[in-house]
Order: sequence, then structure tokens, then C-alpha cells
Amino acid sequence: MKPIKIILCSGALLPLLAPAATLIHAGTVITAEGSQVLRQHTLVIDGDKISAIESGYRQPASGDTLIDLSKHTVLPGLMDMHTHFSYQSSPTSYTEGFTMNEADVALRGAVYAKKTLLAGFTTVRELGDSHHISTALRKAITAGYTEGPRIFTAGRSIATTGGHADPTNGVSYERMGDPTPADGVVNSVEDARKAVRQRYKEGADLIKITATGGVLSVAKSGMNAQFKDEEIKSIVDTAKDYGFTVAVHAHGKEGMERAIKAGVSSIEHGTFMDDKTMALMKQYGTYYVPTISAGKYVAEKAKVPGFFPEMVRLKAAAIGPLIQQTFARAYKAGVKIAFGTDAGVGMHGDNWQEFVFMTEAGMPPLAALHSATIEGAKLLGMAETLGSIKTGKIADIIAVPGDPLADISVMGKVNFVMKAGVVYKD
Repeated sequence: MKPIKIILCSGALLPLLAPAATLIHAGTVITAEGSQVLRQHTLVIDGDKISAIESGYRQPASGDTLIDLSKHTVLPGLMDMHTHFSYQSSPTSYTEGFTMNEADVALRGAVYAKKTLLAGFTTVRELGDSHHISTALRKAITAGYTEGPRIFTAGRSIATTGGHADPTNGVSYERMGDPTPADGVVNSVEDARKAVRQRYKEGADLIKITATGGVLSVAKSGMNAQFKDEEIKSIVDTAKDYGFTVAVHAHGKEGMERAIKAGVSSIEHGTFMDDKTMALMKQYGTYYVPTISAGKYVAEKAKVPGFFPEMVRLKAAAIGPLIQQTFARAYKAGVKIAFGTDAGVGMHGDNWQEFVFMTEAGMPPLAALHSATIEGAKLLGMAETLGSIKTGKIADIIAVPGDPLADISVMGKVNFVMKAGVVYKD
């Protein structure tokens, strides 16, 4: 019989049925709460929250829903701290701006978002888009119009003229024009402030800047510093006024160190960091988001004739293979690491491969899983509600048919996905 509660109302005793719950019978639970791994437990889901974690398998009451994952490993929903739903690297990437409309990019992005969710990634940071599609996707997913992960978006990246995220790099002189802070291009302290405030106006959740050159931009250098100290400080100080964190694309050492000293939240890629850079990151508490997947992908495609413009191909061949080595040194040095793939450079939905590359470089499987759960939540400032399986937290839960602590490649076989108590893959 279903349990009841008795409440006193207007002098009469009235029965109140306890609300139905969802019970998950979990064979193994990697909680991301320290090194805690549970065996044969029941997770109780009420609405969008985890209301209880009980030893053994509780039998469902009338009206309850039972999900049997007793032969699976259950984990918190995964977090990718570096994605791009408005983009997918291909031989046609550099001409799509002339052939695709905003609606085309948005509809394609919705497909990439759903692929990402079904791969087990329930939360992402969108670090640079076009046509504001990540803001629109965030709204559509929240409203239930389409399916995808929880999105924290930076909107358009902020660059300097000719910098990595200048949207007019590589086009004809007649089309280049003079992009403004609204377009993501700044050249002064005042411009920097305006660009941050514009992102706030547009509904961004955080700020992304390109502190150095990059691989895929049609520009010569992949590592030169591209912001002056005072410009970065203006961005960081203004971002704090609006409650923003600042994520920083950077390959070169000088640009990274300027950004770290200014107080940014994370360094993305970090290819040419050295021991001094790593010591600075530890001193300032800066997170490192490695994106080994992107490095592997561009290095591979650099060998394919015509896949990249020649200027890009040379950078991809030189920079791409180095990121995994940098990651290995950063992990050994004790730098804080959050999982990120740069999906869109590599293939959307293949985000899990980053786990393989991280463990190849010496990170233990449990630490790699923590980087994609509780560490991502800490970087987002959401560790009180997301990132681990704990009573009171949001019910973002996935499962894999195997033991990722013994074989990390099973993270490519996610066959159960719940986000905020709703099952999207079963």
C-alpha cells in the first residue's frame, strides 16, 4: 500500500498521498563526492532533485517509477567546458559564411546540442558562437522546444583587430570593414568595457576572449599575444561587475600569463605553457581546460590535402600534436583541470574521447571523471547544485554498461541520460 501522511486541516483529519518518486537501482555509483564509489544503492528522484541515496534496492511503492541500472555504473551528468554548437570543422567550413543563413546555423546547432546530450553531457559552456545561436538554443532547451544540455554561453568571443576571433579574418578587403565591440572586436580599454556590457545586454552567461592567436583563424600566428595588459584588466574588472567569469583561448605563453595575472577563470588549450605559467595558474587558482581532442583532430586533418587553407594547415600540424604533452605536465604539476573538448573543431557527440586522451597522458580514470563533473561545476560556480550525485542536488544522472575505472572507453557507450529528473535516453 502506498504510504500516506496525515495533516490537520479545519478540524478534520485528511489523508495526503506521498508524491510518486523515481527510483534508480544502481549497481555501482561514482558519486564525484571525493573518491566515494557506492555498490547496490537506490537513488530516489523527486521532481528535478535527488531526494535520497539509500543502501540496497528499495522496492517501489504504488505509483513510483523504477529504473533498473543494477548492471550499470551510474555517474553524474557530464560537463564539457568548451563547445561550439554553431560550428563543425569540415573542408567547407571556410565558405559556409557565404552559403548558410542564420536559421541554417541555428537548426544545425540544435542537432549538435541533442547529440551532445545523448552522449551523456548534460551541461556545457558554449565558448564563442555566431548569430547568437547558443543564446537562442539555451532559451529553446529551457522552454522544452528542443533537447540539449544545460547551456552556459559566452555568446560572441571577444578579440582584437585581426585576432583569433575577428570574424573578418581571411575575407576580401572590401568585406573586412571595421568590426566593432558588438561584433566582438576591441582595440582599447573603452572598447573592452563596451564589449563585456554588450554581452550582458545580449544575454551571455560568461565572457570568452582570445588572448593569443589560434589554429583555425586565417591569420599567420597561432600563439602571439593579442591583448595589452590594460585591455584584459578592463575586461576582467567589467566582467566582475556583471557576475561574469572569463574564459581565455590561449596557446602562447605571454598571452596566457597576461590573462592569468589579470584574474581570468580559465585558460583554454594552453599549448605553450611552461613551468612558470603553471605556477602562476596554481597561485591564482586558474583552471586549465585542455581540449586535447581538438589538438588531435586538427593534427590528423592537417594531413588531408585541402581540408584546411594552407596557412591554417601549417599551424594545425605544428600546434595540434603538442596539447596532450602539455596536459600531462600540467596534471603532474597540480594545475586545476576541468574537462573540455572544443567540440565543433572535432566532431560533436564524440566528446567522450577526451577521457581516453587524458588517461593516456597519465591522469587516473577517477580524476578524469571528476574533471567532467564536480570540477566543471566548480568552474561554473554551480557546485552547490550540480556536478555530483548527492542528496539535494539536481538529478543529472547517466549510466554506462561497464566499469569506467577499469576501462575508460566505456564512456563512449552511455545508454542512459537523465537531466533534471527527465529521462532523455533509456
